[in-house]
Parts: sequence; structure tokens; C-alpha cells
Amino acid sequence: MIRLGILISGSGTNLQAIIDAIEADTLDVNIALVVSSRPDAYGLTRAEAGGIPTLALTKSDYEYPIAADERIARALQLAGVDYVVMAGYMRKVCAPLLTAFPQRIINIHPALLPSFVGAHAIADAFAYGVKLTGVTVHLANEEYDRGPIIAQRAVEVEEADTLETLEQKIHAVEHVLYPEVLQLLAQGRVRIADDGRVAIL
Repeated sequence: MIRLGILISGSGTNLQAIIDAIEADTLDVNIALVVSSRPDAYGLTRAEAGGIPTLALTKSDYEYPIAADERIARALQLAGVDYVVMAGYMRKVCAPLLTAFPQRIINIHPALLPSFVGAHAIADAFAYGVKLTGVTVHLANEEYDRGPIIAQRAVEVEEADTLETLEQKIHAVEHVLYPEVLQLLAQGRVRIADDGRVAIL
């Protein structure tokens, strides 16, 4: 069974979706450690309720991002983590993490990459007036939101949608898609081809 390290910054709803999938026996993984970029993140409470070890960093820790990522990488390695899962983690991962877990850091993004990169993807897509947006699960690399795509799922933007209802629809898809992709990883069905594309076996 693969061991996950999950990186969070906020409420941890994707973390909760992963925990729920594990408890429902639809996801065969173990969460070895939850790391938060904020000590007041509610996701830490979710982790602690599930008996999951946690590590919380502070804003001052990130004044030296390389040192912060070195600390995180060491903690994840000591926990025996196989894959690092970014679940609403609002910090860019740096070289120490990317080197420690090559092609094993997964991110979820609330848009159909390569469109609408960045931290405000749902609002940006809504403001642009697109009729179709969605969710992307991809491998993280040194380029923000530019890593190889593992899976995508579309979400239709309806005329009656507001930004708030679109956010709800996007998050609902995230909570289904992320555990599904992690189960593919657990089954050894995700392969990275020589050209960098991801294949699902």
C-alpha cells in the first residue's frame, strides 16, 4: 500500500475527500503525514481527527523557501512517503521537494490546464465567460501549473451560474476525481512516457 504525504494550506476539503474514500474502502492508500503551510489551517483538525500525524509551518518559515522545502522533504522521507499530494497547498514547491520526490508530486487545479493557471483559476474562467471549465490533476514540476497532466474532468458553466455556484461545482468534481486518480497510482496504473506524457494503464 502506497503512503501519501498531503500538503495543505486551508480548510482541507480535498484532504477530507481522500480520508472519506479510504474509510469507504474505495482508496487503498495510507496517509503518512499531513503538512500545512499555516498552523491555523482547519485541515490540520481534520487530520488530527483521523489520527494522522501533522507538521505545521508558519509564514516566517517560508521567508526561506528552500529551507522550508528541505524541512518538509525530510519530514516526508522520515514518514516513508511514496507520493506527495498537494491539496489546496498555496506554496510553490521548490527544488528540495522536487528532487526528493521526482515525478511523485501530484497537484489538483480547478481549471482545464493549460488554461487559467494560478491561484484564481475559477474566478478567472468565470470572468472570461467560458462555457466549459473543469478540474486537472497533474504532476508538479518547476513550472507553476505546467506539469504533465494525469486526468481532467470538464464542468459546464451554465447561464444561471454565479461564481459561488461554479466554485461549488468545481470542488464537488475535485472531491471525486482526486481519490480516483490516487487509486490509479495505488494500483500502479500511471506511467510517464519518454515524451513526458502520462499514460493510464
